[in-house]
Amino acid sequence: MKLSYQGIQDKQAFAQANIKLPSYDWKAMAAATEEKPVWVHFGAGNIFRGFIANLQQALLETGDATSGIVAAETFDYDIINKIYEPHDSMTLLVALKPDGNTDKEVIASIAKGVRACSAEAEQWAQLKTIFENPSLQFASFTITEKGYALRGMNGDLMPVVVADIAEGPDKARHAMAVVAAMMFYRYNAGAAPMALVSMDNCSHNGEKLRGSVLEIVKGWEKNGFVPAEFVAYMEDETRVSFPWSMIDKITPRPAEVIEKQLADLGVEEMAPVITSKNTYIAPFVNAEIPQYLVVEDRFPNGRPALEKAGVYLTTRDVVNMTERMKVTTCLNPLHTALAVYGCVLGYESIAAEMGDAELKKMVETIGYVEGLPVVTDPGIISPKTFIDEVVGQRLPNPFIPDTPQRIATDTSQKVGIRFGETIKSYIASAELDVNSLTAIPLALAGWLRYLLGVNDNGEAFTISSDPMLASMQEAMKGIEFGKPETVVDQLKSILSNASVFGVDLYEAGLAAKVEGMFKELIAGPGAVRATLKKYL
Repeated sequence: MKLSYQGIQDKQAFAQANIKLPSYDWKAMAAATEEKPVWVHFGAGNIFRGFIANLQQALLETGDATSGIVAAETFDYDIINKIYEPHDSMTLLVALKPDGNTDKEVIASIAKGVRACSAEAEQWAQLKTIFENPSLQFASFTITEKGYALRGMNGDLMPVVVADIAEGPDKARHAMAVVAAMMFYRYNAGAAPMALVSMDNCSHNGEKLRGSVLEIVKGWEKNGFVPAEFVAYMEDETRVSFPWSMIDKITPRPAEVIEKQLADLGVEEMAPVITSKNTYIAPFVNAEIPQYLVVEDRFPNGRPALEKAGVYLTTRDVVNMTERMKVTTCLNPLHTALAVYGCVLGYESIAAEMGDAELKKMVETIGYVEGLPVVTDPGIISPKTFIDEVVGQRLPNPFIPDTPQRIATDTSQKVGIRFGETIKSYIASAELDVNSLTAIPLALAGWLRYLLGVNDNGEAFTISSDPMLASMQEAMKGIEFGKPETVVDQLKSILSNASVFGVDLYEAGLAAKVEGMFKELIAGPGAVRATLKKYL
């Protein structure tokens, strides 16, 4: 069996392998998309292929859509060359169940992949023609948060952005300049309305996209490439909107076990490739089953019936509340707590940690007991049901190869949102006592314990990268594993730092509790386990 238009004509072989095929005809869908494109997506990687493309697949299956999606890649052109073109832009989606079983389906909703490269005249012209068509309703994005950044760490515009602003739309290279160029072509072709929808996993994503695109556009106006009327068109959100969204689904790198499983079934040419940009990608996408997409419903040129595919279409406020629910209560705090303790206890997978009675109890306490009383309830998704799914299905899924070492990266940038917001809510509440918190202070003490770089047996391990690592370790100088008495006042500068925790933990009344737990955690070999047992 081969993943291609020709290959899937062998319906019997795919049926025998229990791989679901689309009921619509890919060629007819591609022709309809060519004539009247509706949706372009920037970022041709796994979250798009394994989640977003599947939304349009659902609408094609029910007859609620006739055209598909055009995938535009602005960064790693090898994805189009090596994954899309050999397989007629189809993806084999493998849904990973927590019990170790899988469901398999061919996703054929992508009409074609385009290299969004101004240096390739033919590809650039294809994308330009699509954007000039008034039938196009929106472009969506999964280009990672870095894809929107115009500036480097020093605050200066990146050289590629400087060049893009200096050379104009026809030579655009940076993703944001490419989008601005396409919108300029659309403006010149009649200025039809359009929505530009970031679906990246970062808060206020629509705002980031709008700010970056407008900065390019205004730079072009200043340099005489575009008229003021084009700037006005881009700034008018009744004509060009930038809806916000919240997305949640894990699509990990292609797993060897899945590659072997497909080979055993007789599916050919499924081996992953490593592109010239070091993307590890395969013709198949393995992904967890739970998925959420909440989108602000502002589409000035209309949109597909995405709600029929399970997308929540709502207001900006509800998008914000859903994001806050996930990040401050129902998922991210649990992840961080597992990460720091997992490293100290020698775990190499988040899923394995969920088989540890104390660690499971810790995240359940953080979520259900301490988080739910102050959770932001968006009204469209039940916070308790969300945690049920996280704790019962998502974190324990052995197929999801998330490591505590990866999740522990940049923890200093995360604890203020992931734990500080709950602490602040307790302080502001007339009914709740911040001193009743146990698992959250234990998570914070666990992070400080992690920063010693010594596991529960007293052996050194490598701490994940963090922009504050050097300053934190400098502040903790003199603290020794196995000697709680060496903790004098080293933690004071850390625990009082509201920019780290969101609050001054001394003013919040939690610093003494965190410091006490930290001393217990460093008491000697086995102290971490003993402390977890004591408090949980």
